[in-house]
Amino acid sequence: MREILHVQGGQCGNQIGSKFWEVVCDEHGIDPTGKYVGTSDLQLERVNVYYNEASCGRFVPRAVLMDLEPGTMDSVRTGPYGQIFRPDNFVFGQSGAGNNWAKGHYTEGAELIDSVLDVVRKEAENCDCLQGFQVCHSLGGGTGSGMGTLLISKIREEYPDRMMLTFSVFPSPKVSDTVVEPYNATLSVHQLVENADECMVLDNEALYDICFRTLKLTTPSCKSTLAFIYDIFYSLLFDENIVLWFADNFYSDSVPCLSRKLAYLDCCKASSN
Repeated sequence: MREILHVQGGQCGNQIGSKFWEVVCDEHGIDPTGKYVGTSDLQLERVNVYYNEASCGRFVPRAVLMDLEPGTMDSVRTGPYGQIFRPDNFVFGQSGAGNNWAKGHYTEGAELIDSVLDVVRKEAENCDCLQGFQVCHSLGGGTGSGMGTLLISKIREEYPDRMMLTFSVFPSPKVSDTVVEPYNATLSVHQLVENADECMVLDNEALYDICFRTLKLTTPSCKSTLAFIYDIFYSLLFDENIVLWFADNFYSDSVPCLSRKLAYLDCCKASSN
């Protein structure tokens, strides 16, 4: 099986990463304890792309969670799917990055990066045929931008023949009052251009505009945008008419193509005509 290793970093990255796992667990019929409770054998098809199956029959996400402060990790643990992750795969510091890209990339993040890489190596070694990595992070904060891009560059050095996909949240002055976000994003984009094969851009301003104009929300919250990101993940991974990288091939399937179900229906229509 061609496995994918998921990494989520920083407050925003861990929030959208948690939503990602809610989507995947829901589709595979896996409950918050890691047990399969689905109703169809098709739900277990390719389940090993994102999960390790433990000896007790539980499915454990192939995920690495990192941050430079413990608060975000505590929020993930107490979330609806917090108990499904492997405890050793939570890697965090105590000081935080203070919305400073340099702290995440050169100082506090650089001190923690070896611990993160140890977990990445352990998960990669447990794979039969690792096809690539995916990283959830934001470009506005200090950890997701600074330490996130540092990790991406380190993974690129160590696994140059594996593919790298990022879900990157770009900042907006309309949403945040942190004045250094544009600098963090500018410094991060160069790293993504150098080391990422594919970048899924999640524009914070566009997300909030959709909440205002389409969903008619007067005061969009973080919960509202996360719910919308849930729909984005669902459409990318499990739309019945389009197959992306969730299938066997991480990147050779990156362009939209007919799913087997739709192709079969089209063949039936053609033969009847």
